[in-house]
Amino acid sequence: MKVIITGATGMVGEGVLIECLENNQIEAVLYVGRKPSGKSHPKLTEYLVSDFLSLKSDDTKLVGYDACFYCAGISSVGLDEAQYTYITYDTTIHFAEVLLNQNPNLLFNFISGSHTDSSETGKVMWARVKGKTENALQKMSFKAQYNFRPGLMKPDPTQIHLKGFNKYIKFLYPIMGLFYTGCETREIGRAMISTARFGFSKKILEAIDIKKAAN
Repeated sequence: MKVIITGATGMVGEGVLIECLENNQIEAVLYVGRKPSGKSHPKLTEYLVSDFLSLKSDDTKLVGYDACFYCAGISSVGLDEAQYTYITYDTTIHFAEVLLNQNPNLLFNFISGSHTDSSETGKVMWARVKGKTENALQKMSFKAQYNFRPGLMKPDPTQIHLKGFNKYIKFLYPIMGLFYTGCETREIGRAMISTARFGFSKKILEAIDIKKAAN
């Protein structure tokens, strides 16, 4: 498969990228993002853009791909709903529309979050916006579309893009894993590849589903 990945300078996206580069089911990877991924590999091509919303529907650099693993995202901390919606919903949907126009048979996997609100009516702002984004993606005419809701995550030892709390999660993961179902970032990558190849019984994958798909 040939895949597009976003968010490779974040913890989840970097783990997914590492898995894709090392997985023999992946022929080529196009990373689309604002900053270089920091990785070098024969499979990898980088397409740096300042703003996903500036991408045009006839962008030929985005043609010829089987799947998109959309891992770009941002914390809602310090943002109001309008700002968070612009980044999480508007940007994601525009990117998805551009890719779908160029690749009508595309699979689209979206990194969401544990406790996302599919009803779009709950009290938690970020959960509503994530739910709205998931729902909109599900209505698009992709070959298939899956929403991933990992909770506790463990980065790969080789990852370099770890910030804040994520720098210490590898030490805390064994203890926190006693109380929460978690998964490794590379497991997310394997699960994304698996859903692209074989599908999955659910359109929304919680951590336990991600582990099942990865195996």
